[in-house]
Amino acid sequence: MIPMKQSLICVLLGLSFAAHAQTHESKPVVDIGSRIEMFVDNRLIDSQRNVSLQLQTPVRREVVLVTDKPWEGVSSAYFTVIQDKSVVRLYYRGSVPGRDNSPRQSTCYAESADGIHFNRPNLGICEFQGSKQNNIIYMGAEAHNFAPFIDRNPHAIPAERFKALGGGEGKLFAFASPDGLHWHKLQSEAVLTKGTFDSLNVSFWDENANCYRCYSRYFAGGGYNGPRAIQSSSSTDFRHWTDPVPNRYRAADGSEPPLEHFYTSATLPCPGAPGTYLSFPKRFVPDRKKFSDYPDPGVSDAMFMSSRDGAVWDRTFPEAWLRPGPDPHNWTQRSNMPAWGIVQLDPAEFSLYVSEHYQWPDNRLRRLTVRRHGFASVHAGAAGGEFSTRPLVFSGKHLILNCATSAAGSVQVEIQDENGNALPGFSLAAMNTFFGDELDAVASWKSGNDLSALIGKPVRFHFVLKDADLFALRTGAVE
Repeated sequence: MIPMKQSLICVLLGLSFAAHAQTHESKPVVDIGSRIEMFVDNRLIDSQRNVSLQLQTPVRREVVLVTDKPWEGVSSAYFTVIQDKSVVRLYYRGSVPGRDNSPRQSTCYAESADGIHFNRPNLGICEFQGSKQNNIIYMGAEAHNFAPFIDRNPHAIPAERFKALGGGEGKLFAFASPDGLHWHKLQSEAVLTKGTFDSLNVSFWDENANCYRCYSRYFAGGGYNGPRAIQSSSSTDFRHWTDPVPNRYRAADGSEPPLEHFYTSATLPCPGAPGTYLSFPKRFVPDRKKFSDYPDPGVSDAMFMSSRDGAVWDRTFPEAWLRPGPDPHNWTQRSNMPAWGIVQLDPAEFSLYVSEHYQWPDNRLRRLTVRRHGFASVHAGAAGGEFSTRPLVFSGKHLILNCATSAAGSVQVEIQDENGNALPGFSLAAMNTFFGDELDAVASWKSGNDLSALIGKPVRFHFVLKDADLFALRTGAVE
């Protein structure tokens, strides 16, 4: 039996917690406009009970390419995947003996109409062993980690519709192409020299910051000491770049997590939600060795992290996004490296790609799928849970949810004022409870689903979930 004094304290603490749960401290209002807001961090979450942010594991799909041509081989790597209208373009490093600065290195090209079946066109551009019947687009030391992208800069000229960075050994060079196949250097001098660059150094046009960004490799301890790490630079013309700045990281509790070996970064703006940057580093664990008879140490997996500014990266999820799995050939050194790029082959999902079986005879690339904007979720189990957002203002007419429940589960949402009081007509009791699995579920109440009267006014969304996941929300028109 609990003593009366202790019982009274428990009751008072319970009342205090309940009172706190209903009282919201004043916090800055977040303007979400009509953007897609993914629950990959706790940015919008103010208070919560019995819910948690949960990382979603991608699904392994088909092997789309085996690098079995004489100019490819077991060390082909550093894949880049670009969706260019009806064509999915694939770029990757050919495999040659020698150091990273060997002039015999090559960049190869393949393409696909469906993102699954890739063909290697005979391009006739570069000669290999006396023949130009191959899919090589560039040969030279810079091909070691040649990383193209389509330049979305509205001021980009047609002759530079495609851009790329490539190099290594402390130098990155800038390239351009009108068609993604025929490339030329923008200048003879390297454009970036402060870094190690012995990895896939990615770049893209950032429409939010109105500049180009590059995420490159350096060693946090200087030289080749310390963990492999990621740094970023920016440019307005792709020729002159700022000095690199190391990524900063923030754990779920606000602390700075310890650095791990991030071999690559695969950093890019999220399709459809460019205000959120995503990164899929290949995490390298250099001192582990799974098989004693394998010559080289090290094992790898793939991570997930996100950012709102491209500089400070949220590490809510310290666990692996993609494990090596049961395949023993994925438990050797530099496998499980995510390619740069996300393509949408189906309206309901994103396709990403990962390399497997590095330095095995069937070195290859595999497709992965993720629910559209479903990299993570706010999750509640069968017992149910709830959370409230910070004060928000929005610009869309309807509240649209990307969510999924079990057959017995549910999602409810109440719209509240800044102080947490239910607005007339938008209480939990007035809501039409949602159950199902939809990417664009329109929240509705007995009075309807039109939120026009609330546009521009600070409100909170209070969600009650039962055996359910809420991946993202937005406000907008019903399509």
